[in-house]
Amino acid sequence: MTAKRIGILTYHFSENFGALMQAYGLRQWLLDQGHQAEFVNYHPRYVEEGGDFENVLSPAAFRRNLKVAYLRLSTLQRKLFGSRLQAEHFEAFRRDVLGVSGPRLENEAEVEAFLASPEGRFDVLVCGSDQIWNPSPQKGLDSVYFLAMKDAAKARHVAYAPSFGKGSLDPSFDGDVRRFLSGMHGLSVREESGVEIVRRITGRHTVCVPDPTILLGDFSKLLSRAEPVGQGHVFCYALRTGEGIREVTTQVSESLGAEIVSPYNVHRRWREIGKTVYPSPAGWAALVEKSAFVVTNSFHGTVLSVLLKRPFLTVGLPGAKGGLNERVRNLLGQLDLMDRFVQAGDLETTRRRLGEEIDWEAVHVRLLGMQATGRDYLSAQLSEQAGAAA
Repeated sequence: MTAKRIGILTYHFSENFGALMQAYGLRQWLLDQGHQAEFVNYHPRYVEEGGDFENVLSPAAFRRNLKVAYLRLSTLQRKLFGSRLQAEHFEAFRRDVLGVSGPRLENEAEVEAFLASPEGRFDVLVCGSDQIWNPSPQKGLDSVYFLAMKDAAKARHVAYAPSFGKGSLDPSFDGDVRRFLSGMHGLSVREESGVEIVRRITGRHTVCVPDPTILLGDFSKLLSRAEPVGQGHVFCYALRTGEGIREVTTQVSESLGAEIVSPYNVHRRWREIGKTVYPSPAGWAALVEKSAFVVTNSFHGTVLSVLLKRPFLTVGLPGAKGGLNERVRNLLGQLDLMDRFVQAGDLETTRRRLGEEIDWEAVHVRLLGMQATGRDYLSAQLSEQAGAAA
């Protein structure tokens, strides 16, 4: 295969360990295949920073502006009271490991201008994994993450494992999806529910491929960069809420007689669970690897537990957040590990699962099958020339 220059668009900038792991996984796999892969430094302000207020007096815009206000206040809080050490860890990872460079691009026009410049001429553009197709209250769907912007070089446009974030998509977005995907040459998604969403809206065939962390599979290069961490702990990686996962983690800790360790989370709005630590992204992966047990409500916390063969439980997000469990339930179903999923606060099931070992050999066989699907799809797309969407 001829080496290609590949531009990646994903949430490479997020202050979230899982987002950085998937970004690393996709780029590292492409590098390992001999390609030149780099991130298009698209970092819109509406993601994590809120963006701009619009139509502030309109009741119809209330929900949107409320989200903007919340994210703006959260950003200010992080700047004033957040961990400087953690921020430096993330920045160093983006610079030294992900190789992110160039000016920040904040909107579609800036991305188009970059793609028209000599630095922005790619053979292939890949919109990567994570929830880049999950509509936000402020922006809705972002055409850039569908590669629907003007591309002067007319690169081949490939989707690799993007997620809608939930099991269904509001029909009000159907028109946007149909229009945005009309120029996509290679089309894949991360969940089976995404296959159905795309089929319903466009009628197009879509491949269900694994998250880039599974595509890569081997995190030894990253782990070799990690700072020293302890071992034998219960690693609790909680996102969005501490409800339910706190009780499960405490039960595991008491049963094993092991200390609870949790990484600092800039978005945490709940009382800490166990001892808070401040790892680099590589150190975060090492904390998974060196743990006696992992308890998480995160998709990527689950993936790294599987890849590093650590005993784990994935705690479902409760209540209104339950729709976000679709991603991890899909993964566990593919690996025949649904017994590792417990409902929030379900201590009876927790006690039962603690005494059950995971058949890692069987899991490995299923992982190989998933990896083959992802690698075959991406290799085929990279061997094709830019042309009409199929």
